[in-house]
Amino acid sequence: MKEGIHSENYRFVVFKDISCDYAFMTRSTIQTRDTIVWEDGKEYPLIKLEISNMSHPYYTGKMKLIDTAGRVDKFKTRLAKKKEVKKA
Repeated sequence: MKEGIHSENYRFVVFKDISCDYAFMTRSTIQTRDTIVWEDGKEYPLIKLEISNMSHPYYTGKMKLIDTAGRVDKFKTRLAKKKEVKKA
């Protein structure tokens, strides 16, 4: 890290996904009033997250796929019918 360009308050912070009770610790300069006692027995600042990689549908494999090919085919069919009506 370069000296003088980062905040002086660069410290360990715990991020906790409140939807699935998953927490991880990393370093950050983010400010918070909440704290948590981590696994090592020390108290760290806490940031509450609504979603993380443990609860996001893309990463958990619970993502719903939309049938876009069927929509395109329906559109082409409607377009072809409109063209036939204009010709007649």
